[in-house]
Amino acid sequence: MILRMAAEILRAGGLVAFPTETVYGLGANAMNTDAVRTIFEAKGRPAANPLIVHVNGETMVRHVVANWSPRAQLLADRFWPGPLTLVLPKAESVPDIVTAGGQTIAVRTPGHSVALGLIREAGVPLAAPSANRSGELSPTRADHVRAALDGRIDLILDGGPTVNGIESTVLDLTTEPATLLRPGPISIARLKATIGPIQRNALSRGGPLPSPGMLPRHYAPRTPLELHGSRASLEAKAAVLRGQGVHFGTMTLGGPASADAAFVAMSASAETYAERLYGVLHELDAMSLECILIELPSESDEWLAVRDRLSRAAAR
Repeated sequence: MILRMAAEILRAGGLVAFPTETVYGLGANAMNTDAVRTIFEAKGRPAANPLIVHVNGETMVRHVVANWSPRAQLLADRFWPGPLTLVLPKAESVPDIVTAGGQTIAVRTPGHSVALGLIREAGVPLAAPSANRSGELSPTRADHVRAALDGRIDLILDGGPTVNGIESTVLDLTTEPATLLRPGPISIARLKATIGPIQRNALSRGGPLPSPGMLPRHYAPRTPLELHGSRASLEAKAAVLRGQGVHFGTMTLGGPASADAAFVAMSASAETYAERLYGVLHELDAMSLECILIELPSESDEWLAVRDRLSRAAAR
């Protein structure tokens, strides 16, 4: 019943927030220009930042892409439904507002029963960025969506906390070799094992962005956030803040808690760290701290997605 109601809202041009396996998305009918425009208005999102279009498998994706390549088929067979977004040439029928005027489109089939059920019930592809105000922390729970967008959207579907905790991996298949535009839950090693060589994003071309998640500052809490390359650096800054009587939060991979600090011990597993990341930052953001200090994890590929989110959250 609730999915039917949500689908009716979408077909009528409304906005519905829904859970995916990554973060909560804010969905509108991707083929309705006016509906998509309301996404940008609700989020305060820059028009130059394109949207990911969520589809229900190959049949629907062929309606929004101009060329469904063998590489795309191979990756979809391996990773869809799941947290992998593919960038492909867009079909002419897709409104330019979805792709920020670009000639490519970012598409994926989400791996969440509510998201898939909603797309099936609505019968249309859904343009759906994260369900938050632009540039702020992505939502991993329905209450995060409510706090950010209450009164701006028509319905929130509560599917509980998300599983992956960070946004999808984005891979551009319009280049040779394919280009990793945004690291995420699907590692570059798994992608290489499926289609061969992949280059890291080093975009120098002008024009529209090919994917969301590429702005320098993104995924940021309201509380100032500082990154530290070592435990010693973090503890030195923490000592200075304590001396000034300033409250702060630390988020590291472990270590003893300080009586003078709000301390969060994070997992040494990159997957578990990513799953908790936004939830922890939402909690710290609600504590009226002067700043949040974070010890950067390893530079290994395993931690690529986490480091990407942290570096954008800390950008000024």
